[in-house]
Amino acid sequence: MSRKQITGVGPVARIGADDDGCPILHVDMDAFFASVELLDRPELRGRPVIVGSPAGRGVVLSATYEARAQGVHSAMPMSRARRLCPNATIIPPTHGKYAAVSKGVMEIFHAVTPLVEPIASDEAFLDVGGAGRRLGPPAAIAAMIRAQVRERFGITCSVGVASSKFIAKLASKQCKPDGLLVVPAGQVVDFLHPLPVSALWGVGERTEQALVRLGIRTVADLAKVPVTTLQRELGQAVGTHLAALAWGRDERPVTPQVPDKSIGAEETFAADVDDPEAIRRELLRLSERVAARVRAGGHVGRTVSVKLRRADFSTITRSRTLREPTDVAQEIYATACELYAAAGLERVRLRLVGVRMENLKPADSASRQLSLGERETGWREAEQAMDRAIRRFGPDAVVPASLVRGRLDEMEG
Repeated sequence: MSRKQITGVGPVARIGADDDGCPILHVDMDAFFASVELLDRPELRGRPVIVGSPAGRGVVLSATYEARAQGVHSAMPMSRARRLCPNATIIPPTHGKYAAVSKGVMEIFHAVTPLVEPIASDEAFLDVGGAGRRLGPPAAIAAMIRAQVRERFGITCSVGVASSKFIAKLASKQCKPDGLLVVPAGQVVDFLHPLPVSALWGVGERTEQALVRLGIRTVADLAKVPVTTLQRELGQAVGTHLAALAWGRDERPVTPQVPDKSIGAEETFAADVDDPEAIRRELLRLSERVAARVRAGGHVGRTVSVKLRRADFSTITRSRTLREPTDVAQEIYATACELYAAAGLERVRLRLVGVRMENLKPADSASRQLSLGERETGWREAEQAMDRAIRRFGPDAVVPASLVRGRLDEMEG
């Protein structure tokens, strides 16, 4: 079977009998954060765009394929991304928008099957084996999902259809962007063996170097090596794992969604900061962002933690468990400020600060018990109203007054 027969980029590839025995889908949004930003900036379509901090001290969160063609990729330092792609437009991230679109995309998946396993805000595995009678064969379901994502949200996704999670994920990567690829169950080895060994899960830079020293550069090369040799050279667990993947063996089922263990946000400053008021403003900004994501996910949390990185890159974290779970930014912020003060770093130059909400649980399973004489603050209702305004009018529709004053101070400075 030729490579051309099995690979397809575009609206549909290989629909028909070839998807027999291929109930696993891997759906991956294309350049998700960047694509969502371009919904509000259509004039930037077809141009290199990077989502990340304009100050250049953080990392790339997302990049359009035009920027990727110049070597930019996610998690790359912004300073390097700017050097590689000096003509790119830099857009600061707006996490509330991404959470709202992610939630809608996951709703599309759950309307197809209850067996949905999100592995990030922009990708998930689906087992559609039980949806065939209602919706058709797997490839047709994949095409339907792609059409619904495009119609509802104006963004594209790529879908791999295969007999296992491992092969489905490889397939979605092979057909990016905006593609659908079916790897027939009987042709897994033909698809897999020409790929570089770095394509396998668990092969990072060090493992790849070890394999290259053994003369192993492709998956086909790996498949020819006895498992005992791999176990001796790479360790028992890694050797066994890679030997199985080299022949496309992956028995892991799609596991329905496991609730997030934590939700956090952090910011790297453009220049090191030792002004406690500026630090507290950033803690407020991050607390607002975290609380919005907690609410969007239908969660509440009990443990607040802060991350404080000094100018010398040494990092400390502090956490506190609250009496009652919360999704209110003001409560998260107040705790974060107390943790910052208790860390004794109020006049120490900081490079990065972060806020995280942990010990999450579904909001509908938590009830708030007021103490005798305690009054409701109204913050939850106010912040829910802010969420609605932001969804309708954009991330700058409602901003706490202290953050507005902070922006003005920065502009005057």
